Formats: sequence, structure tokens, C-alpha cells
Amino acid sequence: MSSSTYTLFDIPTKAPQVCWSMNIWRTRLLLNYKGLDYKTEWVEYPDIGPRLIQHVPPNERGPKFTLPAIQMPDDSYVMDSYKIADIIEEKYPEPKVLLNTPVQARFRNSMIKFMEELTPIYVPGVAQKILGEESLDFFHTTRQEDVGMPLYDYGKQNSPGAFERAEPFAREITALLNETSGPYFLGDTVSYADFMWAGILLFFKCLGTEEYQQVLKGTGDAAAHTRFLDALSPWTEKND
Repeated sequence: MSSSTYTLFDIPTKAPQVCWSMNIWRTRLLLNYKGLDYKTEWVEYPDIGPRLIQHVPPNERGPKFTLPAIQMPDDSYVMDSYKIADIIEEKYPEPKVLLNTPVQARFRNSMIKFMEELTPIYVPGVAQKILGEESLDFFHTTRQEDVGMPLYDYGKQNSPGAFERAEPFAREITALLNETSGPYFLGDTVSYADFMWAGILLFFKCLGTEEYQQVLKGTGDAAAHTRFLDALSPWTEKND
């Protein structure tokens, strides 16, 4: 590895391989915005643990090994999008990305509730529309343990009305975005909250046109969110 190249570990989609995960998009957007030299190493779900186990301590809660993770130019590894953001911002303070702002905390509160309501939509959707064969068995098994039933049954039982239940939290995010003249949450200043929300919007775009349009509809101001994503487009182009 060259002295300046990073490796971003990402989970492949069906061909063609492109970034889809909302959490990995946060890190990819950060690397793109900073203009850092990096390559993508595609890692199927069952291979994440074996790939990382010798390089990073396991998570204290939830799955022991998760993506995003990066390999630094010095061959050290970092796992978890927030930890990665802290390290990258410290090493490369320009162009600046504001981390851990009050806006980010408020956004995160709404985001968690928004995504919780849409879990019956996107968890079965990832299995049906995004993942390749190498990851499917692992994904079905682990997510079935999470939701307590086969994913098809979970989606069938719980997806009706999910977008409507998520709408109040989508509108909270819209209100937060519209507190300034935009296009970002902090006006014309890029912050990590932008990468968090953009990752979710890009994820739903990848999931399907219908799902993405439903999300935009639920925000109550689709134009604000498309303008927001358009403003970030210079850093969303590199997705593989």
C-alpha cells in the first residue's frame, strides 16, 4: 500500500458493485469530501468478522464486527463511522467537517425514530433487492434473530403503514434542515450530520425508486431534500 492510500471496506451489492449502506456512505462521503486517496475492498457479510478480527477490538454491543471500517496508510485499522470521522478530521482538518454539533444530536434523535419505523420496509428490502448470494444466508439468519421471524413474514406483517408512521420524524428532519437557508443543516457549512442524512437518502435511492419517493413525500418538502442531495453531489459520485 502506498503511503497515502486508505482502504474502505464495503459490502457488495449485486453486480454492478456500488455503495448502498447508509453507515458506510457516511465514511465514503467523508473520504470523498476530504479528497483522500482510497480504494474499496468488497467484503461479504459472513467475511466481515474474519477480515477484521485480527485488526480491531470487537464492538461492546451488537454484532462484534461491523462496517464501515478502514485500513489506514500505516496499516492500522479503525472500525465504526464515528471513530473514523474523529480520526480523519483530526488528521485532515481541511476542508473542515463539523462533528458532534448540537444539530447532529437533534438530527440523530429524529433519525433513529424514523429508521425504526421503516425497519419492516428496508430490512426485507435489502435481502430482496440489494445483496448478492454470498451474503444472503448470513443476512437472513442474523436479521431473523433480530426481528424474531423470517424476513418475508416480518415485512408482510409490519410494512403496511410504515411510511405513515415514519412521517412525523421525517418532518422533524425537514424542520431542522429548513432552520437555515440551506442547502445543508448548517446553511452553507458542511457538517457530519449532512453525511448521516445523505447516507440514508442514498440508501433508499438504492433500495428502489418507490421507496425513495415515499421517503421524500413523507418529509413534507421534497424539494429541500433533493436540493440538499444535489449540493452534495460532488462527493457522492465515487461510490465503488
